[in-house]
Amino acid sequence: MLTPERLLRIMIELIFVLLGGLVAWFALRGHILVDRHGRMWLILSIVLMLWGLRVLHKPGQWWVRGESWTRGLSLALLGALMLAITRVPFAWVEPMLAAGGAILVLRGIVASTLLLRPR
Repeated sequence: MLTPERLLRIMIELIFVLLGGLVAWFALRGHILVDRHGRMWLILSIVLMLWGLRVLHKPGQWWVRGESWTRGLSLALLGALMLAITRVPFAWVEPMLAAGGAILVLRGIVASTLLLRPR
C-alpha cells in the first residue's frame, strides 16, 4: 500500500520524467533557445550544482540514502552540464540540452523504482 507521502514523491518523479522528456524532445527538434551566456543561466547552474552537492553531503536515514543519492547526483550533474554549456561551441548546445533532459528522465525512473521497492 502506498502512503500519501510515497505517492506524492512518485508523482514528483513522474513530473521529472515528463519535464526531461520535453526538454530532450525540444532540444533534438531544435526548438529550444536559451541565453547560455546570461547571468540567470550561470546562477541557475551554480545553484543546481550546490543544491545537488548539499543533498549528497546531508546525512539521512539508511533507507532513503539511495533516493537522496540519486536526487543529489542528478542535480549536481545537471548543474555541471549547464555550466559546461556556457563554454562549448554552439553546435554542441542542443545535444547537451538533450543530455540534460535524459538526466532528468533517468533520475525520475531510478527514483521511482527506488520508491516502489518493498522496504
